[in-house]
Amino acid sequence: MNRIERRTFLRTSGATLAAAVIAGREPEAATATPPRNRWKKAFMGLGKLTKGSPLPTFQLLKEAGFEGVELISPNQLDRQAVLSARDQTGLIIHGVSGSRHWQDTLSDPDPQVVERGLAAIRQEFDDCRAYGGTTVLVVPAVVNKKVGYRAAYKRSQANIRKLIPDAETHGVKIAIEEVWNKFLLSPVEFARYIDEFESPWVGAYFDVGNVVEFGYPEEWIHELGKRILKVHIKEYAKPNRFKYLLGEGNEIDWTAVRAALIDVGYDGWITAEVPLGDLAAMKDVVQRMNRLLQLA
Repeated sequence: MNRIERRTFLRTSGATLAAAVIAGREPEAATATPPRNRWKKAFMGLGKLTKGSPLPTFQLLKEAGFEGVELISPNQLDRQAVLSARDQTGLIIHGVSGSRHWQDTLSDPDPQVVERGLAAIRQEFDDCRAYGGTTVLVVPAVVNKKVGYRAAYKRSQANIRKLIPDAETHGVKIAIEEVWNKFLLSPVEFARYIDEFESPWVGAYFDVGNVVEFGYPEEWIHELGKRILKVHIKEYAKPNRFKYLLGEGNEIDWTAVRAALIDVGYDGWITAEVPLGDLAAMKDVVQRMNRLLQLA
């Protein structure tokens, strides 16, 4: 290669790299490696893991092939029983999802409702740290007839800012989710909402199924990028929305979702938010996750 050719090569390569950076993506060479050893499969407990003995369910999930679980909090579980089930099975509790953010919303005009919501999230921080998790899923606001969009935006941000010191003290991040709450209806707004906190303790919990009604999941992933702390997956298709098994809907392009997650460098948990079933049903969920996301 002569000097002129070398200059042309370097200039072209630099332009390609710059374009990738401007677009908010890693260069292709840096994202080509499949994330087989980085993404781990988890199950979200929904309402089935909030009371009683967690050990049988943990054993079932572990045998099915899951590596982790996300619990609901606050809950009626004995904490020592949870820790014992975790240690006996080796199942990682990677985080918790709030159980009260729908009724005691951070956007409510009643200060007493908000205080109950804040208290619940502080309990979630405490549970999450005890379990060894890293995130608390928070639905930040609910827009309805008594709470307008602008009020929900301002009020929820003000209240979440009150929680940032708690998050830092516990070493647990606040993961904001868009979840059919008539709020944060575009990826651009979602990204801006998070950025306005100017805090490393606030990020996004991205749910692939939740956003299909409003756009393409892969586009949301590209826009949110490094803000994504955790990922939920579920199937979505009309007319029955979430009543389909993973991979059997007609709305989600799972190949594009996987490519987008690789593109933005996501390396965290992939959690199936699906009904709890017997061992055969849970093995089927794991197999579907493996196939759709090429995890095995």
